[in-house]
Amino acid sequence: MALGRLLHHHEEHAEAGGTIDRPRAYEIFTSIGFIGGRRAAYTRLATAARPRAGDQVLDVGCGTGYLSRIMAPVIMPGGRVTGIDPSPAMVDHATRRAPANCSYIVGEGQDLPFPDGSFDLVVSSLAVHHMPVKARPQALRQMFRVLRPGGRLLIAEFRPPVNPLGRRIVGALSAPAMRHSPRDLLGTLIPDAGFEVESEGDLPYLLYYVRATRP
Repeated sequence: MALGRLLHHHEEHAEAGGTIDRPRAYEIFTSIGFIGGRRAAYTRLATAARPRAGDQVLDVGCGTGYLSRIMAPVIMPGGRVTGIDPSPAMVDHATRRAPANCSYIVGEGQDLPFPDGSFDLVVSSLAVHHMPVKARPQALRQMFRVLRPGGRLLIAEFRPPVNPLGRRIVGALSAPAMRHSPRDLLGTLIPDAGFEVESEGDLPYLLYYVRATRP
């Protein structure tokens, strides 16, 4: 499948909850999408999540594990990242590149197989738009459930360019989720799940974030 069609293919199956099963192609696609600045973009996301030494972190929709690998050294000593993704191919790719304090399992955000209050921090980057629309509220409720009281949440999504030329290029080449406001995509999902929103806004590299806490 051509790289330009990779995310289109997934979006066509969004209502049914399809998966991205070509990790190498996805890595190349995201590297191109961030115009060579993928590490800088994900470092920004990791910084926005405010990880701390000793944190138990859950990465929902972890994909190839890129964000978790950036966060892994920051939460040492004692911290650990668990990644979950519905694609076995993505989980296998992430596992083969995992640092000692990262592990990955196959699963869905709307059915997290972890006890209540298991994590200090939950992150989900560029993943909510891949979830079936009807499953998104349950996924946020699950994130709330597995966080301890006082635990933190970071959700990041694409945002379309502001300038008209950039919007036309994104419209021609990207998945539908990149053509619409992430504020519209997320709506009130986060506060409706019980979270208290602390901050939200734009980051470089066409990213938008919401940071929240579980009361």
